[in-house]
Amino acid sequence: MKGFLASLRGVFVGDRQADRVVPPSGFTAQLTLFAAGAMAFLAVFALALSLAAGRLADRWGEELARSATIRIVAPLDQRAAQTDAALRILETTRGVASARALSDEEQQALLAPWFGPDLALDALPVPRLIEVIETQDGLDPAGLRLRLAAEVPGAVLDDHARWRAPLVRAAARLRLLGWISIVLITAAVAAMITLAAHAALAANAQVITVLRLVGATDDYIAQAFIRRFTLRALFGAAAGMMLGVLAVVLLPDAGEAGTFLTGLGFQGWHWLVPLVVPLLSGAVAFFATGTAARRRLKELT
Repeated sequence: MKGFLASLRGVFVGDRQADRVVPPSGFTAQLTLFAAGAMAFLAVFALALSLAAGRLADRWGEELARSATIRIVAPLDQRAAQTDAALRILETTRGVASARALSDEEQQALLAPWFGPDLALDALPVPRLIEVIETQDGLDPAGLRLRLAAEVPGAVLDDHARWRAPLVRAAARLRLLGWISIVLITAAVAAMITLAAHAALAANAQVITVLRLVGATDDYIAQAFIRRFTLRALFGAAAGMMLGVLAVVLLPDAGEAGTFLTGLGFQGWHWLVPLVVPLLSGAVAFFATGTAARRRLKELT
């Protein structure tokens, strides 16, 4: 534990003499900065996707779980009477908060994406739709279907169960995919920083040999690499995170027609979540560099 705290303190305090062990520029420095920045940029989008998918799953589950639709499929001369009968049944049904028949204009708006705005409902046998909003306790769909079958033969109840489950499941899988992407991004950062640390250690093998001859310990040498690569990853990830957040802010607003794309990004306190990305990259660099440095120093013994 003391060794870990000493290494962590050394990252931020530093040692000018130890810092000279690691070259401040070159291929490894550029690789570390670029890898950390690029992966942080991608991580911001993965976070945005995951959080948006979570909100979408919650919204779909809540909205569809508390709504149902009744279709009145009957001849034109009986449609109004059966609609009124269905509404009377719904007034006395436990679990129904409100119910109303959609107007011709509302049904025409629902069909407009497929048939155009000039559709005449009288030209097609379009059923009358009744929108049902449930209470928190919900209704008994089986019992309501029995009542409708007995009194309104043209009524068909759709409680949205067959729509709700696949949509919520799809959104949940999108959320899982976002978190898996973040794990893979973290692993990629660890792999790239490990390769860069190995390359830097190999390039400075002669310098390390001289340091050992004058009394430098392996912990002292490893600390120099840990500090330099951790700070590079931290600064590179911070730059990538800021660019990623800026890109999310500049995403075009899809409006109400955007469906899934609407709300893709961060909302509320979720805007603070990307701040974790640089800290995570720094932590990954700290442990990856420490492991790689100590293993490589043993090989150079």
